[in-house]
Amino acid sequence: MQYRELGATGKQVGVIGLGCEHLDRKPYEQVEETIGTALEHGVNLLDVFMPGTEVREFIAKALGDRRKEVMIQGHIGSTDVNQQYDISRDLPAVKKYFEELLRVFGTIEFGMLFFIDSEEDYQKVFETEFITYAEKLKKQGDIQHIGFSSHNPETAAKVIQTGVPDMLMFSVNPAFDMLPSGEYIFDHFEKGFGADLFRGLDPKRAELYKLCQQKQVGITAMKAFGGGKLVSAEHSPFAKPLTTAQCIHYALSRPAVASVLPGCKTKDEMLDALRYLDVSEEERAFSDALNTARTDFHGNCVYCGHCQPCPANIDIAAVNKYLDIALLDKENIPPSVRSHYHSLSNGGTDCVMCGSCEKRCPFGVAIMDKMREAAELFR
Repeated sequence: MQYRELGATGKQVGVIGLGCEHLDRKPYEQVEETIGTALEHGVNLLDVFMPGTEVREFIAKALGDRRKEVMIQGHIGSTDVNQQYDISRDLPAVKKYFEELLRVFGTIEFGMLFFIDSEEDYQKVFETEFITYAEKLKKQGDIQHIGFSSHNPETAAKVIQTGVPDMLMFSVNPAFDMLPSGEYIFDHFEKGFGADLFRGLDPKRAELYKLCQQKQVGITAMKAFGGGKLVSAEHSPFAKPLTTAQCIHYALSRPAVASVLPGCKTKDEMLDALRYLDVSEEERAFSDALNTARTDFHGNCVYCGHCQPCPANIDIAAVNKYLDIALLDKENIPPSVRSHYHSLSNGGTDCVMCGSCEKRCPFGVAIMDKMREAAELFR
């Protein structure tokens, strides 16, 4: 397993985690086998948003005395009404279900404010006693960090600007990143991704990733496969379906993303996701697939690494990533971003202006200009 630091939490999380939602209503033997496979391969981050007691207890039983080896994202506001998942802001119901989660698992590493997608969601969390309850849980040590889940980049950015959350669980995949922000992504789980919608990277989603890096808010990625449609020949919006490895690599290439949490319900699905760790860079590459949708990416670095190798050994994608984040506010570049840039073995000042990278870039990025800009900004 490879590990990354999750924002400013200080926690090291595996780049592959496990979203446990599809283990709900499965027999214990299946839960045990899937969880066991994850643990054997170094998975140390689980998302448990499901409010049902049975699935929570099955997961806890499968973890057994290895509970301390994993970190859990537990959601505040996920409730169960008549065996139907529901989002609740009703404090008595919220407390009932979250305190049941604490009973089953003990201290929760990441207490997630559940599903903040709209202005109404924001108000019902941040302008009520809901947020007071979450902060009390943290003060008491029942949760170690406050996070939140969202699918809307504008709302997510507003939450981050409060300074409350340490991390975000966000839906990350190339199709979602190309949908206009006004689109409701859950519609596309049903009707698919119409290629006519795509206009290149949605600027609000791109800005969100950079904002998270700037504010040291770590991201864990959900929906990396777009509900399975991106890896389906029938439903993919691209000329051919992406592979599991390409979807994971795309998500891990976004600024601030530390871990991808696929929703695996079997041992084989968990192993398929974990194969990402062993495949070559060529098998991970996704830029050719993105170019089959539209060419509106022109001039925008998507950090795909297609420009490599560099004769000066510059990690061009990393330089561009830190440059993009710094450009959000050139006068107040976060120390962490400067530190990450200067920790690179080679930076913009090492560029020999040979242009070999620009010949290979599938999106026409003016890489040499970017290297000059980085050298000036980070001097």
